[in-house]
Amino acid sequence: MPANILIVEDEESILELIAINLKQSGFNPMRAINAEFAEKIVGEAIPDLIVLDWMLPGMDGIEFAKRLKMNSSTKKIPIIMLTAKSEEDNKLQGLNVGADDYMTKPFSPKELIARIKAVLRRKAPEQVKEPIMHKNLFLDPNKLILKSHEKKINIGPTEFKLLYFFMRNPDIIFSRNQILDKVWGNQSVIDDRTVDVHIKRLRDCLKNSGDDQKIQTVRGLGYRFNED
Repeated sequence: MPANILIVEDEESILELIAINLKQSGFNPMRAINAEFAEKIVGEAIPDLIVLDWMLPGMDGIEFAKRLKMNSSTKKIPIIMLTAKSEEDNKLQGLNVGADDYMTKPFSPKELIARIKAVLRRKAPEQVKEPIMHKNLFLDPNKLILKSHEKKINIGPTEFKLLYFFMRNPDIIFSRNQILDKVWGNQSVIDDRTVDVHIKRLRDCLKNSGDDQKIQTVRGLGYRFNED
């Protein structure tokens, strides 16, 4: 699933500019034109990161950030502050209330996306979906494309997620329970034998291209993706 990024910005042109760039980068943008509305959104669904404008009507960004950091259920949400204030003491004020990064307007949308990815890599690396390649095998998680030797491979959504997890963690042995936790999350109805079923399906998908041997069984321990 793409990371949910909440944008809290009262200037609609900036709000839409950020949202468009987030969408193009594989994220799911959520919009709020003030802190009060953002508070309602956060109460219903915790975002993976918040892009927060300092100067908002009503409750300002600093006050909203303080509220988030005082709440046990929201205090770990990463925050990137946006502001027209460039003085060092203003920057320190934003960082002191718990912001993870700070950008001064006007800003480059590309730089903002880069900073969002950098923060997510530190806080929630599994949410950063970037193309990955190991030798002849290429996988793009944003476009859901898998290729081997430039030829497209048809693959199911679960097998896709499983392969992406392995390709991000080459040569590391994972137990069935670890794979369940990382790929399926907290779906308690799934048992560890489900992993075996999807490993077989994944190997079947990769068989024609000869890449099925990359998914190795380590007897008594689990599975790994062989980078060689």
